[in-house]
Amino acid sequence: MIKVDVCVIGGGSGGLSVAAGAAQMGATVALVEKGDMGGDCLNTGCVPSKAILAAGYVAQAAREAVRFGIHLPEPEVNWQGVHDHIHGVIAAIAPNDSQQRFESFGVNVIRAAGQFEDAHTLRAGDQLIRAKYFVLATGSSPFVPPIEGLDQIDYFTNENIFDNTETVKHLIIIGGGPIGLEMAQAHRRLGAEVTVMEMARLLTKDDPELAKIVVQRLQDEGLHLVEGGRNLKLERTEDGLVAAYCESDKGKQCAIGSHLLIATGRRANVNGLNLEAAGVKYSPRGVDVDARLRTSNKRIFAIGDVAGPYQFTHMAAYQAGIVIRNMLFKLPAKVDYQAVPWVTYTDPELAHVGMSEADAKQTGREVQVLRWQFDENDRAQAEKRTEGMIKVIVTPKGVILGASIVGIHAGELIQPWILAISQKMKIGTMASMIAPYPTLAEANKRIAGSFYTEKLFSSRTRALVKFLMRF
Repeated sequence: MIKVDVCVIGGGSGGLSVAAGAAQMGATVALVEKGDMGGDCLNTGCVPSKAILAAGYVAQAAREAVRFGIHLPEPEVNWQGVHDHIHGVIAAIAPNDSQQRFESFGVNVIRAAGQFEDAHTLRAGDQLIRAKYFVLATGSSPFVPPIEGLDQIDYFTNENIFDNTETVKHLIIIGGGPIGLEMAQAHRRLGAEVTVMEMARLLTKDDPELAKIVVQRLQDEGLHLVEGGRNLKLERTEDGLVAAYCESDKGKQCAIGSHLLIATGRRANVNGLNLEAAGVKYSPRGVDVDARLRTSNKRIFAIGDVAGPYQFTHMAAYQAGIVIRNMLFKLPAKVDYQAVPWVTYTDPELAHVGMSEADAKQTGREVQVLRWQFDENDRAQAEKRTEGMIKVIVTPKGVILGASIVGIHAGELIQPWILAISQKMKIGTMASMIAPYPTLAEANKRIAGSFYTEKLFSSRTRALVKFLMRF
């Protein structure tokens, strides 16, 4: 029997944050992980996906160099080389999440599957662990829906696509969310034909006005995109290819490809933990938690994908801080989701924080929508990346409620808006900022200043200035 203050189940982003923080603050900690340290983000998610996107970006930059007066040949893609690049990036980051590093913090790392024996005890391999607190950080796995014919076909998910070393001639992707479209663009830029079939709207969680700009760019790069697909069916052709059929408002759709990727969302990892024995309520969507991230067993917390409501690495890290304050310092810290950001790493990127225009309208409150186009930014003009815009939602008194950005480096440009919303700042704070010239970030200052344009250049202001100029 191992007795500790805190037992963390899951060695992904959230679990590692809790384990490291708790151990370094003086608590005794056990960490149970049955798979690879670093979890989905390091091994099959955020890190490898951004690595393959970077490879695709380089290839596309070579194709588009002619716009700057530079003529380069069509890139020759070596898929083994792309694979090695992806796994080289993983290997470079892996020491930060390694068992050795966490053991150096004093964490007892146990590499086995965990299963509750009762409300206070977990079995991991041949070890029994009794803890004052448990933290469920078991993450999520790819959700593969029942699709006719799928059982006859080999397919990729995010868990195995980054192990591919062979040429992808035509990739069919089922699912048009962030994962599906990021992989679609990366593979297209690396030389593959790509067809995306989405049963609803592409990028359905994002502002449709901004998502449309991303979709247009993907189409311009030669991707075939199907929205509103129905009656999806898959089959293997006689020559070993994958055939995908569906119906849409534009008629019957058919794609025949060499490879298939299922990117239809994620499902919380709750099975196999024997949560019933611990008195923890859950559903296929994840573990039920309160605002302090406590489960129905108040000594057991849950964070990250298994707890939701946002399945992002940065949210798992944020929730880890909430849990540490509750467990170690007995503070009733609660989550605040008013300023949750997310980014889709297509090119152009699509970033969002706070309320969208649709969210604001649903509340019935009076708001003002500010817009600023990237083609009005001098740095964007110099880099020939003028597609995109910023959209900000404010109250009539200038309180910032939400911001969405589509464009180059949108994930970086969104960050001051995250701070502004989390600190309940007014738009004047952003407008008064001194922005270096020429930078893309000037666009943030310019859209903030546009809030005052009507008043500054009104007839009333002109009359006031004429009066004052008499003296």
